[in-house]
Amino acid sequence: MRLCKMKLLRLAVGCASVLAATFFASIDARSDSPPVQVTPNPDAGGFASVYGPIPPSQVEFLSTPDSIKNAAATGGPSLVWEVLEHGERVECLDCIPFVAPLIYASDPRVREIAAWWLRRRVLGVFGPGQVYQQTIQTLQTDPDPLRRSYAAYALGEFFAPPGVAACAAALSDTNAIVRAAAASALGRLNSDGNGALSTALSDSDSGVKLAALSAAERINSFVAIANVAALTTDPSADVRRRAIEVLDALDATDTVVAVTAAAQNDSDATVRAEACHALGTFGDQAPRVLSVLQQLETRDPDAFVRDQAQIALLRL
Repeated sequence: MRLCKMKLLRLAVGCASVLAATFFASIDARSDSPPVQVTPNPDAGGFASVYGPIPPSQVEFLSTPDSIKNAAATGGPSLVWEVLEHGERVECLDCIPFVAPLIYASDPRVREIAAWWLRRRVLGVFGPGQVYQQTIQTLQTDPDPLRRSYAAYALGEFFAPPGVAACAAALSDTNAIVRAAAASALGRLNSDGNGALSTALSDSDSGVKLAALSAAERINSFVAIANVAALTTDPSADVRRRAIEVLDALDATDTVVAVTAAAQNDSDATVRAEACHALGTFGDQAPRVLSVLQQLETRDPDAFVRDQAQIALLRL
């Protein structure tokens, strides 16, 4: 009986091996076959030949060069986004002059998708004198501050290293809108601009400081934590609150003194509440913040702050 079972087991294993070999061989064979067209040739049966009884409007399609040009020239934001997204891999040198001006469009969605499409070009964008260098030149010399700010945003979306130095230099621009855009772009580029972003944290304009704080939160290796902590006493409540949010996100437990002071003394209840939340995440500082949160839980004049202190205590 045992011998019979062993023979059956060996037979089953052998069959499984044959099936597995056949399966993987079929995968290899399929990988060598040409891919199915996203937009099937109408002469070969059209959509139905590939997708079956699915309405064409629900099937992905590839944009044609003409559709890209037409959408860029006359289309609204939704059409531009749709056509460029479906034209991600469409190499069309003639389309670039139509799409490039869109990085200066008034609608931020159009600017974003235009830069997204341009940065995926193999040719016609990053060469000498082409779109990328033109964008850097616009940031440096254009008399219109709005166009300079749009150029900075575009450099952030292009993800190319030369944009770091250009945006870092733009943090000294005379216009706050441009400086804020340059700070945001550095965040997209995952760079502090060799320390330039730290300078932006002490900018005279609150909007620039807020943009720099958001950028600092996005950078993988941001080290100017002390500059962020200094903003917990900024004249603007929005800046103070955002600074504490960033310290919380960066798990900057060595700033516990500044955050504790904000929780106890800030005149704005939303700042105190945010500070309580941050203290609740600074687990290794629990002995230092426990008594502070216990006092705030019962004595703060604002109910939301008291609730946040209670929640923070539960997390310690």
